Amino acid sequence: MILALYAVLAVTHIVVSAFDVTWAEWATKPLLMPLLALYVVLRRGPRLVVAALLLSAAGDVALQFSGPDVLFLVGMGFFGAAHVCYIAYFVRRGTFAGKTWIAGVYAVVWIGLIAWLWPDLGGLQIPVAAYSLLLFTTGATSARLGLRAGLGGAFFVLSDTLIAMGLADHDLPGPDVWVMVTYALAQVLLATAATRTDQSHKVSAMDNSS
Repeated sequence: MILALYAVLAVTHIVVSAFDVTWAEWATKPLLMPLLALYVVLRRGPRLVVAALLLSAAGDVALQFSGPDVLFLVGMGFFGAAHVCYIAYFVRRGTFAGKTWIAGVYAVVWIGLIAWLWPDLGGLQIPVAAYSLLLFTTGATSARLGLRAGLGGAFFVLSDTLIAMGLADHDLPGPDVWVMVTYALAQVLLATAATRTDQSHKVSAMDNSS
């Protein structure tokens, strides 16, 4: 039920973003991540993922109010903290067995992206480089949990890469819509994958103790 409501709310937000209905964008976006956090809480999922979702919600709000000012950096900081939570959970629960090449691919892509955007980022060079390192680490470590989480991590990387391209004046057509499509998919895939993994871990722990 909550995931269905999340889907409806996400689609609504994407549609109003496409048509530049600003008041509806502002009304819907702050509700998305708390709704996913509620899903994880009710399913007794990992607290680190709940924290990541709530930090993402704080980042969403900060970025809604931000222009080229300190609030943008505040929003980036909230999302950076969210990535730290995700990374900590993925490292704790997942395994890189047979997947070490994925980390190498993410590292190469990160280096190439930063090298491409660096001259056009101005005063945001260091913050974007630092944040994107956390972002790409989330992408790499999410694969430890399997395909669903790995796709979620990849969508997160794609979403924020589109934002970084906009900061460097390399926007694609309709960037806001694509940023939200990939972001909404990323978070729901990560949240559901982590919750399923945590439940499986708890069942396994109970079986081992009995």
